[in-house]
Amino acid sequence: MLFKLSVKNMKKSFGDYTIYFLTLILGVAIFYVFNSMDSQQAMMQLSASTKAIVDLLLQMLGGVSVFVSIILGFLIVYANNFLIKRRKKEFGIYMTLGMGKGQISRILFLETIIVGIMSLAVGLLIGVFASQGMSVVVAKMFEADMSRYEFVFSKAACIKTIVYFGIMYLAVILMNMISISKLNLIDLLTAVKKSESIKVKNAAVSVIVFLASIGMLVYAYYNVAYKTSSIGPGSIMLMIAIGSLGTFLFFWSLAGFLLKLVQTSRKTYFKGLNMFIMRQINSKINTMVFSMTIICLMLFMTIGVLSSGMSLNTSVKEGLKENAPVDVNLWIPVREDGKTAADMIEEAGYSMDHFKPDYALVTEYATNELTLKDTLGSAVKEMEAAYTMLDDSTAESVMKVSEYNKIADMYGQPKIEVGQNEYAVICNYDNMRVWRDKGLEQGTKISLGGVEYFPHYDKCQDGFIKMSGNATNFGIIVLPDEAVNEAWSVKSLLIANYSADDQQGKESMEAELAALDSPAAAEIDAVTKISLYEGSVGLGAIVTFIAIYLGVIFLISSAAILALKELSDSSDNRERYAVLRQIGTDEKMINRALFTQTAIFFLIPLALAAVHSIFGIKFVNVILESMGAESRGESIVGTAIFIIAIYGGYFIATYFGSKRIIAGK
Repeated sequence: MLFKLSVKNMKKSFGDYTIYFLTLILGVAIFYVFNSMDSQQAMMQLSASTKAIVDLLLQMLGGVSVFVSIILGFLIVYANNFLIKRRKKEFGIYMTLGMGKGQISRILFLETIIVGIMSLAVGLLIGVFASQGMSVVVAKMFEADMSRYEFVFSKAACIKTIVYFGIMYLAVILMNMISISKLNLIDLLTAVKKSESIKVKNAAVSVIVFLASIGMLVYAYYNVAYKTSSIGPGSIMLMIAIGSLGTFLFFWSLAGFLLKLVQTSRKTYFKGLNMFIMRQINSKINTMVFSMTIICLMLFMTIGVLSSGMSLNTSVKEGLKENAPVDVNLWIPVREDGKTAADMIEEAGYSMDHFKPDYALVTEYATNELTLKDTLGSAVKEMEAAYTMLDDSTAESVMKVSEYNKIADMYGQPKIEVGQNEYAVICNYDNMRVWRDKGLEQGTKISLGGVEYFPHYDKCQDGFIKMSGNATNFGIIVLPDEAVNEAWSVKSLLIANYSADDQQGKESMEAELAALDSPAAAEIDAVTKISLYEGSVGLGAIVTFIAIYLGVIFLISSAAILALKELSDSSDNRERYAVLRQIGTDEKMINRALFTQTAIFFLIPLALAAVHSIFGIKFVNVILESMGAESRGESIVGTAIFIIAIYGGYFIATYFGSKRIIAGK
């Protein structure tokens, strides 16, 4: 009998369970997708080093999954509490008819099991198909061979998902039993007439606190966005604390401030149902100040991690195309016996026949006669003020113009011209380029061996000599060949392409290079295109996957909490809407009022989170630029579309759910 009653209750309350089902299904699907990557990996052709990166990613995702399961667990308990609150009168009737608390607990137990099985089944089904699309994403990120692609079902991910969510449902069942044991018949029967106790805040205090919160947020914004170069880890934590406190005070004072603001215009306040809407908004915000703060911060993190994570991955890939144009860079410190990098690689047992004959063998120079202070001119003072940790006595890297042009030719970059008493600066690191350009625009002259040299160009020329994953060349001074003293030589550099024409052949030659084990090999530093691609793309992929995983969970949690709160309030306020109908308000006005207050309720934390993100992303951009990467507009647009789709979906479901509730259906 109890089972039939549970099934009947499920059918009757299907509308109430919509948000609950939606959240559980999405949670299960996402959990499965991100934990099934081990099976996706198995069908791809990956190199050994790439496979190691993917294994690291899987380990990190496993740790993140524990954190995600805790968030989803709290969310499920929160959602379940809403459902119990929604049905208190129903439980009271059961007890009036002679049903004991134990039987009511068993009904809830059966309903939870039914909901759990249905959610797991649908969520796993969606997750299995979604994971096939994730396979394509993984393969694209790691440039893996998908010729062995086949439909994959991850038994391990399925079991892990069932176990984790089974533990969550067990927690829900225990919470239900505790909640039912504390219920009294009189409270159940009168629950519909009770509402949350709301403390009315003094309007003047609200305005003062609101203005103080804005001041705190502006202070934090300014420091993280415009004083980034001088802010340290301790200062960052302080700004986070100030920003979080400012967010809390913003929501604590917002309801009173908005009400006072609207009331200043009586025409607006008394128009239509605006007074009713404002009172409803005031009530909602006042009863969940802390929750709104957490939701806003989670939305802020969602926007930040999604846009920055995707920007990093895209930027790293594009940066590699420009900053790793050849197969190999090998260099050694200049030796007393005059041996070059080419000599040492052959001494190490690696044949130069592995390289195409058009390789470049050049020398890098440096001298204390030419430091950063000498080349920047008066701009050095501005740079020191902005970057207090930078040492202006650092010796500049110097190259002969003929040798630099050999490199430029191999890298596909423009060649440099300098006259007899001229120099040029090569730089591709944007943060440093600003100061170097100022020095060049001033016509800063340098002096070497009693000879003065003037800039040939009034701006830095884009370029570099050593490959890297990012644009990180701080600057190279290019001089006429005769101006360079051989005594300044510091490194011998070999720049080459493998003689193999196909990727498999290049990987074989690289494996042989990596396997060198001799005293001569120990003196050689090497950077290769393959290693840069695997390392940098792997880092980008790890950051992107974790960002998407956490971002989606934070977004779903935020939207679900707001949705459940709105549905709960709609249930409590059903009689208020009935009064509106009794005094002659038509359904169109009521629906418009419900839509407006629901929209405001959803938009307020999202709007503040968006403002937080503007300055947060600006701060992250500085970090990305220091790595030679950059934020990309398409990532921000993509993040916005994704948030609108998920968050907007919850908003629409909430509006129609609330509309059904206040209509008494």
